[in-house]
Amino acid sequence: QLQLVESGGGLVQPGGSLRLSCAASGFTLGYYTIGWFRQAPGKEREGVACIGSRGTTTNYADSVKGRFTMSRDSAQNTVYLQMNSLKPEDTGYYYCATSNAWAYVCYLQTKQFQSWGQGTLVTVSE
Repeated sequence: QLQLVESGGGLVQPGGSLRLSCAASGFTLGYYTIGWFRQAPGKEREGVACIGSRGTTTNYADSVKGRFTMSRDSAQNTVYLQMNSLKPEDTGYYYCATSNAWAYVCYLQTKQFQSWGQGTLVTVSE
């Protein structure tokens, strides 16, 4: 059984930081293209960041570039999303996902990803 479990969400004030984790079981996460996505109420799911197979390259949405950093820990079979300088518009459920295509270059398109976690809620508010 292949599973992805997100954690690390919570309530944070604007300008604060959070680190999200995505732990994988049943497969070796590092071989896959991995993405972070988010969805706010009433909005479509959007790509936030992704990392290519074996961590070769990363890609970030313009809205988070310079504030968010994605990384992978092969020993823990976990990927992370470090979120700094958080804004209210960053609020939403954050999901990690994997692509069956073990591509070295990733694209922030939901159609490229097949397996998804259940999400963790991030709320940025006073």
